[in-house]
Order: sequence, then structure tokens, then C-alpha cells
Amino acid sequence: MIVPSIIISAARAQQAPAPDQLPAIEVTKPGDQNVTRAKPAADQTPAPRRPAPGTTQSNNAGSGSGSGATGTGVVTGTGDAGGGRQFAGIVGSSSTVITADDIAHSPVQSLPEILAQVPGVQLQTPYGGPNGAKTSVDLRGFGAFASDNTLFLLNGRRLNDVDKAGFDLTTIPLDSIARIEIVRGNSGAVLYGDNAVGGVVNIITKTGAGGPPATIRAEGGFGSFNSRMAAVSAALNSGPWSTSFYGNGIKSDGYRVNNALDQRNAVGSVNYTTSDLIAFLTVTGSDQKLGLPGGRPVDPSIGVNQLLTDRRGAATPFDYANQQTASVTAGFTKTLTNGVDLIVDGGWRQRETQSGFFGTVPTISFASTYNDAALQTWSLTPRLSIKNVAFGMPSTILTGIDYYDSTFREARGAYQGVDPFHIYNIEQQTVAGYWQHTLGLLPTTDFSYGARVQNTNVSARDRYDPNAPFAFDTQASPLGSNETQYAAHVGIEHRFTDTFSVFGRAARAFRTPDVDERVLSGPGFDAFFNPLPQNFQLKTQTSEDVEGGFRVKTNLFQVQTSVYLMDLENEIHFNPVLFYNVNLDPTRRYGSETSASLKVSDSVTLRGGMAITRAVFRDGMWAGNDVPLVSRYTGNIGLTWNIWQNYLVFDATVRAWSSRIMDNDQANTQSRIPGNATADLKLSGQVDRFFWSLSVNNLFNALYYDYAIASSFTAGRFSAYPLPGRTYMVKAGATF
Repeated sequence: MIVPSIIISAARAQQAPAPDQLPAIEVTKPGDQNVTRAKPAADQTPAPRRPAPGTTQSNNAGSGSGSGATGTGVVTGTGDAGGGRQFAGIVGSSSTVITADDIAHSPVQSLPEILAQVPGVQLQTPYGGPNGAKTSVDLRGFGAFASDNTLFLLNGRRLNDVDKAGFDLTTIPLDSIARIEIVRGNSGAVLYGDNAVGGVVNIITKTGAGGPPATIRAEGGFGSFNSRMAAVSAALNSGPWSTSFYGNGIKSDGYRVNNALDQRNAVGSVNYTTSDLIAFLTVTGSDQKLGLPGGRPVDPSIGVNQLLTDRRGAATPFDYANQQTASVTAGFTKTLTNGVDLIVDGGWRQRETQSGFFGTVPTISFASTYNDAALQTWSLTPRLSIKNVAFGMPSTILTGIDYYDSTFREARGAYQGVDPFHIYNIEQQTVAGYWQHTLGLLPTTDFSYGARVQNTNVSARDRYDPNAPFAFDTQASPLGSNETQYAAHVGIEHRFTDTFSVFGRAARAFRTPDVDERVLSGPGFDAFFNPLPQNFQLKTQTSEDVEGGFRVKTNLFQVQTSVYLMDLENEIHFNPVLFYNVNLDPTRRYGSETSASLKVSDSVTLRGGMAITRAVFRDGMWAGNDVPLVSRYTGNIGLTWNIWQNYLVFDATVRAWSSRIMDNDQANTQSRIPGNATADLKLSGQVDRFFWSLSVNNLFNALYYDYAIASSFTAGRFSAYPLPGRTYMVKAGATF
């Protein structure tokens, strides 16, 4: 369906051996490939900081993988990428691991805000919702289309859907996350497929495996805007069996009028683990209700500035978006012979959404729209992991097949309960084969190459009822599309010493238009505003990029930095003049990203990062202009201080960003969204089994917004979506 974002736009490894011998082949029990196809190396810092209050150090990182289980600070970017690694992650790529400890230490309350502390990650918050509901996460500068150009995975399985409603990251309980793996740029497309243009974010959940026979954790809290939260988790272990459950709920009145959130989320799993077989079953569910307050208009020509006079008001006091999701995933890993594992898993996901858009008055009118949509996806992803010696060199091969079948249906009418004027039915099947091979050319040099071939078949139909209330356009032309695309990657890393290494890669990726982009594809109206049939037709976007950088890692200090260049063809974008989506002339992304951490003492850790992100149109009518909604400069700095043996811990993070072009302003003629900075603090502690925390976000009460839409008709007029000033959250809980 066309969700609010489109409606809005329409308004607009192991240590390397001595150099004289080849490393031994590492043969471990299966499990890593169940949750991630590109396992990151564990942080090898010998003295990690204490776990955050309310957390433990049990190995429950998911499907037998404990990598990334130690941390040196929130997302240093080097915990998975230090010198001395062999066959860790995607060779040549810039990567980051966020651990469960990092999440527990973070002062912020939502997963998107945690991700935003990774250099180069930017946010767009068009709803101002509490807990980061429906916030977009942008890797490498894709602005309004960020959600289509960043691939999100849960335990190695796709979360991106075929429509733009997308997966809301806040529906994953934070306490259920073992680690988050982030691989930037195109290289993830070989292993994971479509949408991995800006990068891949893989969220690995806990299983409880390897822990005590039984554990229970409960937590509650309250905060600003009448916010209340509760979370409970439990894990059981008996022999080869383990089970876990994580659930949470939050209610909040929200910062603005019609901004209330009511949300419940749950993740449960059953796991069976032996030396040569691992099997799992995971079930998830969520229910979310969110009010959509709209923007605050600013128009200097008539003296209107509701950012100043009514910042917390609502332009759309009755608009809303409700969503219910469910998923079931099952699979197994079987060791066929020493070094060869067969991994088979499959799943089913369903998402239902209901949304209403009424303007200022909840009446049936031309301006009202009600959408009721359902999306169902089946998947099957068998693969082989082969670790052996090829031509006398250590070798790892990962090869497999991905099959996804999605069915989307949306009814769109003027109001709930009346006949819809459009019923859209879109089916999409993708079948892909991939191969990725990594070789240890030397004990100090890793090399990898890989490719994916993917066929996408799309069938789209529109049933239009001209007699439905307020029907005003016409039926879209049907679409039958069958297309084959490919992705490729080549990468290398060389370690000059145990502390210094360089890396580089080149890759190609692609992204298929989603169903909302097809629905909002032109032409829509002629020069006299007569309706013309839509055609669902958009070209597949392709991207080629190169990247290089270096890593430094000592016992106390770590740094990773890289530079990249990405050229895109047929990038999909909304045209604010024609009011539909088009394929752009060529565009370009380039920049640099740096992250670092310093262990000052056993109790104090500093961390920080910065990024330069340029997103420009390189041809066509907007050649040389900036892509909207992308800040050129972003940075963060943080501190963790264990003041008194975990009885009292202090965490602080400052995040800053520069100005950005408003949405709808491809011409770059309007004023910019101002840059700003926020400071977040957290005091926490633990006594025996009891723990507590007090967080203050946006300490200095910065009045900011990160999303605004420029008017297509009136110079200087725009609508901004203000975000909260200073807020607090108090939490307390216990483990048993």
C-alpha cells in the first residue's frame, strides 16, 4: 500500500599463524550459518568492560554462535575487523558489530537510535513517534528511499518486504538481541540479494543455549509523555534442548497531539543442539497502533510558523497506522562430513496493515483515504558451507539457493466500510543462486570473490471501481515482468602486522522496485488533469561501488576508516513536479567513514566516529544537486565509566549532524533542515539480581527535526516534523 511516507512524498576468525606456515583449517560444530552467512570475527580485546547492569555473559548469541560477544564500546566498527583475522565476515568490506552489552549500555531507548551511533548511519523520523516507531535508517545517503536501499535481516533472513510499509525495527525486543552485524556497501548483495545497496543490517537474536537450566528476567519503566514499558524474558536448558522467550510492551501518549503509541512484541524459539546437528524453530509476533500527527506548516509569505507557535500540535488529528505481524521460521544445520555443513531453513511471514488519512476533519471526502493491506511471504533457503584446502590454501565456500514468494493485496477507498475504488493484487517470486569463495592466499592475506544470479517475476493487477465513493482516477494497466539480474563481489585484506591491515573491494548490487513504487508510477494525469492509466513499470536500479580502507587494533586502541565511491543507474525517486515515481538519470554516492575506541582504564572507555556522506545527481536536470534528506557530515562521541564495580555505571553519547535538503526539493532551492546535536546520558547499576537505570535523552533540550517536506508550488513553504526535547526514562528489574 501507499503508506504515509509515500502519501507525504506525494505532497511532495581466528588469529593468523606465524608467516612461515599456512593456518590450519578451522573445523567447528555447525551453527554460525544458521543466523548469518558472513560471520564476523569476535572482538579479541583481552579485557572487555563489565557487562551492563541487568545483562549476563552467558553464551546465548543464537544458533551456536558466540562471535561478537565481547565489546569495547558502542559500535566501534573494529570489534569484528581487527588485525589477525582469517575468513571473518565479507573480506574487503567495512563492517561493524553491535553487541548485547553495547545495547544495554546505550542511553537511547530505540533500535534505530542505537544504529544511528554507527558512523554514516542517518535517521528520518517523519512521525515523531515515541520509541522510534517507523523511523527510517539510512546507510550511505538514500534519503526518502533509504528503507529500499538498506537490507535488514533477522537471523540471516530477509525482513524487507515487497511494499514500502517495511519492517518496523522497534517490533524486535531489545533484550532479545545478541548482536547486530552491519556490512556497508554493495558486497552483501551476493549473499543476501535485493536491496543490499547501501548495506546490510543483520539482527541476531538470543536462544538461551549454553546458559543455566532456567533464567527469568523482568523489567518495568516509566518516562516522559506518560510512557510506560514492561519486558519479560525466560530461557530453559535441558540437555541438547533450549527454549527462550522475549516479550515487551510500550504505551505512550507521544510528544505531539495524535502521536500515541500502543505496541506489543514477542520472539520465541526452540533449539536442539548436538555435535553434528542443530535444529531450530522461531516464532515472532507484534501488534502496533500509532497516531500520525502530520507536519507543522511554515510559510513566511503569510506569517505562519507553527514550529514556533504550536510545535506539539497536529495537522492530521485523526490519521493513524495500525500493523500486525507474525512469522514462523524453522531449519537445521547438519554436518555431512568434516568441514561440510548442509543448512536448510524456510519460513512464513505475514503483515497486515490498516491506515486512515483524513486531513483535518474525519469525513468521507475526496481528501480521505483508507488502506487495508495484507502481505504474505514464503521462503526456502538451502545452502552448503564447505571448509577445506584448495591448491594448498585454506578455503571457505558458501553456496546456495534463495526462494521467496510474496503475495500483496490492498484495498484502497475513501473510508473504512465503503466500497474501495482500487483493489491492487501484486505477486512476486524470486529465485536466486549464489556462490562466495574465500581463500587464504597467504597467512596474512585473504581474498574472496562471489556472484549471485537472481530471477524476479512480477505480476500486478488493479481492479478499479468507478462507482465507489469519491473514485476519481482510472484503472492501472496490468504488468507482467520477468527479469534476471546479478550481483558480484571481489575483496582482499592484507595484514602488515598484528595491529595494522588494509582492505579493499569492488561490488555490484541491484534493487527491484517495490509494489508501492509501482502503484505510484506514472503517468497519473495529463496536462488538463484528466486521469491516465498507471502502468506499474519502473526499471530495476543497479549500483556499482568500490571501497578501500585500513584497520588498526591494539589492546587499548582500535580504529577503522574507509572511503567509497558508488555509481547508480535507474535510481528510483519521486518526481515532485509530475507526482509519481520515476527512474532517475545517473546518481552518485561517495564519502568516508571512521570509527575508533580507546580503553583509558579498566573502568573507562571512550568511543567515537565520523562520516562524510555525499549523495548527488550526476546527470539530468538536477545534475550537481544534492539528493534530499542526506546530511553531509555526521559524528558521535561516547563514554562508558564503570564508577563502582557495576553498582554505578555512567554512559554518555553525543550525536551531531549537519543540515540536509528537504524532501521534495531536488532543485535545492528551498531552505535546509538545520543541523543539530543531541546529548544522551544514562546512570545504571546492579545489586545482586536487581538492576535499575535512569536515562535522560536530549539533555540540552535541542528543538530539532530531521524530516521536512518542501512545497512544490510555494517558495519558502514547508512542513516540518518536530521531535521531542528533553525526555527521561526510569527502569528497574530483576533476574532470577
